[in-house]
Amino acid sequence: MPSIFTRILQGELPGRFVWRDDRAAAFLTIAPLRTGHTLVVPIEEVDHWLDLSPDLLQHLTEVAHKVGQGVQDAFQPLKVGMMIAGLEVSHVHLHLVPIHELRDLDFSRADANPDPKELDEAAERLRDALRKRGHAEVANA
Repeated sequence: MPSIFTRILQGELPGRFVWRDDRAAAFLTIAPLRTGHTLVVPIEEVDHWLDLSPDLLQHLTEVAHKVGQGVQDAFQPLKVGMMIAGLEVSHVHLHLVPIHELRDLDFSRADANPDPKELDEAAERLRDALRKRGHAEVANA
């Protein structure tokens, strides 16, 4: 059975994409820790990051670096935290979270019911920041 991320990647479920290439995509989470919380996922469905090929892991890290720079530009946090937890969905995903303090990475504080308009606005801010950095991989709304 495909993961929820595979279903999003295939267009079966909606997603607020900000990046897409032939091996990875990035989209806003529906349960953000902070505004701009973005997930970087491989197109290939792999459950555990240790099972990624070294090449795909490197690509995901490169995408996370570029998208993370966009998060920094768009939301101006103190830092952009990156975490691989992997317990929520059985499909590798890198969390990019604009943070000001360590508790901003506490998943018990996730917003389970964010305003869809605010998510749309955050996605567009991030797309704009990535376009300004010259990335052709920016996903269309």
